[in-house]
Amino acid sequence: MVEKLKHKYALSTQGAKDMIKACISVTVTNMALMMSAGVLYTLISDLLGNNLTKDRLPFYIICSIAILLLIAVTNFIQYNMTFLTTYKESGVRRTSIAERLRRLPLSYFGKKNLSDLTQNILGDCAQIETASSHWIPEIIGALISTTIVGLSLFIFFDWRMALASFWVIPVSLGIVLSCSRLEKKAVKKNAAVKLDMTDSVQECLESIRDLRANNAEDRYMEMLEGKIRKVEKMALFTELKMAVYVNSAAIILKFGIGTTAIVGGMLFARGDITMLTFFMFLMVVSRLYDPMQITLQNFAAVISVELQSERLDEVLSHEIQTGSEQKNNKGYDIVFDHVGFKYSDDTDVLKDVSFTAKQGEVTALIGPSGGGKTTISRLAARFWDVNEGKITLGGEDISKIDPETLLSDYSIVFQDVTLFNNTIKENIRIGREGASDEDIRRAAKLANCEEFINKLPDGYDTFIGENGSELSGGERQRISIARAFLKDAPIILLDEATASLDAENETVIQEALSRLIKDKTVLIIAHRMRTIANADHIVVLKDGVVAEQGSPAELSAYDSIYSKMTRQQNISQNWKMA
Repeated sequence: MVEKLKHKYALSTQGAKDMIKACISVTVTNMALMMSAGVLYTLISDLLGNNLTKDRLPFYIICSIAILLLIAVTNFIQYNMTFLTTYKESGVRRTSIAERLRRLPLSYFGKKNLSDLTQNILGDCAQIETASSHWIPEIIGALISTTIVGLSLFIFFDWRMALASFWVIPVSLGIVLSCSRLEKKAVKKNAAVKLDMTDSVQECLESIRDLRANNAEDRYMEMLEGKIRKVEKMALFTELKMAVYVNSAAIILKFGIGTTAIVGGMLFARGDITMLTFFMFLMVVSRLYDPMQITLQNFAAVISVELQSERLDEVLSHEIQTGSEQKNNKGYDIVFDHVGFKYSDDTDVLKDVSFTAKQGEVTALIGPSGGGKTTISRLAARFWDVNEGKITLGGEDISKIDPETLLSDYSIVFQDVTLFNNTIKENIRIGREGASDEDIRRAAKLANCEEFINKLPDGYDTFIGENGSELSGGERQRISIARAFLKDAPIILLDEATASLDAENETVIQEALSRLIKDKTVLIIAHRMRTIANADHIVVLKDGVVAEQGSPAELSAYDSIYSKMTRQQNISQNWKMA
């Protein structure tokens, strides 16, 4: 039961146990509320039989007080079990998702829509929180308590009256359940159009400059408005479809009052039941049907929330990368030994790749686009795990090392720099937690950052905007290099670090990189031949295989891919407009 609840509603083990307790507490509360009907039945029976003596009055007073106290206590327990524990579990769920995302291979994020993941953490968690606190315990508690009351009436009173009163409940539940498949499909479509709209809004905000530059704002807004209208129509359609089933079930539920009255009247007229029994069944159905109508609405809501549960469970159940937190590597040579790699669609990206990036040397990865250069750099840092062969660091298989432990030895400078809406100082400090201001200044100086930092109004304490929007491309890249200096890791991965920069910025950054890579294991991806002119070893990749490798001098000595790329770049650099 606990395991089923964990996967069905994306709960922790304790959360699943708390949900069971919440259902029990709601059941007990419902039964406590029904006790008043039993006391009233006994009181009327005594009144009609002239048995209400002075000796019996204390009994009813004590029973009434006891029931009130029981209702108060059970309501207090129910509140704690349904609301307080749910809010605690909601915090655990969000933390668990964040922790799970931290441990997932980075390839997972390449296959997922980031807006969808954000919705997982924020929207889906909130929806399940509401379901866990308001809907699920109420439904289960109502069904259990109704079943207990129904069986009691069948066994201890009159089965015909019980049947006339309770036949509508399974029929109504069956109507709501019959729409579950349609509801799930509608919710999935609803989620898909909402995600499409969210992506378009985000795309509009990110590309507003290009839209204005191309006078495309009106066209884009027209398209965006169409998607918003589609979300509106889909939401209305989903609600209408669910309303048809729920209202139909509610109408059927109301028939129970009529059948109870008709059957009770017939049985009373024939003398088969007493007026007291007739009255009791009328009182029971009047007490039972209104809460049951709310239960039907909650039932429909729980059906719709199953999609959110499935999405969260998919994240929480996804395989994570594991490994030892202790490294036993001897040195920092990175060896690719007959490595093969495929994406989830079984497309070969790398096939039988073998080479060594030696410590103290610069190993350059070059070749046509789509050859697998970036994939190799990601595999070297265990962003992904290989499908064939192995990668070793200092003789130790990196798949046996915990990813975070492994990455403590890597400094990575990407072409696309990610900065945070914070100060320059804090953006550099990401390279090493707890670094002193003096360490940050030293790293910034080595990365040639001081030139522009000193011109800023608040220097190192200047806020740089979302993703460093207040800085130029070269300045952003230098902050990224300053992070690498601050981390001072023995392995450096450079992924097209200067590809999008002008000649002046490229020269400044190359000077900084020359200081950064000294005496380290360096793996560099580059398209510009001047960037790798002084590399110690070059690996040429084409169509996922190592087409050739060697030193620049060795590869230049014959008609290699490397020499052809060098000649082509020389031609393009000398090109002039006619």
